[in-house]
Amino acid sequence: MGTLALLWRDNKLLLSGFVLALVLAGFFAVRAVGFWIYWADPAHRNQAIEPWMTPRYVAHSWHVPPKVVAEALGLTPGGGRITMAEIAAREGVSLPEIAARVIAAIEADRAARGGPTPGPRG
Repeated sequence: MGTLALLWRDNKLLLSGFVLALVLAGFFAVRAVGFWIYWADPAHRNQAIEPWMTPRYVAHSWHVPPKVVAEALGLTPGGGRITMAEIAAREGVSLPEIAARVIAAIEADRAARGGPTPGPRG
């Protein structure tokens, strides 16, 4: 009898748990590599703020802590998936006004940390 068959016969629960752990580890490894590839692409850095973007996406794109963008928009960090267009509509202002407020906060944060302050792409 093979080693795997013996393990299955004697330790079904343990082997099942191990296989489940391997599957989960593989899933999260593939997901992490996908995120790394996406955010390593220079086209996704310092993107011009679009209506579909979430505050968290803007923070990732501009490489600042999410707290910086959330504070500029008057949100609590981790407050859900709200788009920039929804924030503008809720506040009754245009998207360019929201974008200007966010970019000003990002530039202030970068200046305070001594980092570069490039403008938006696009």
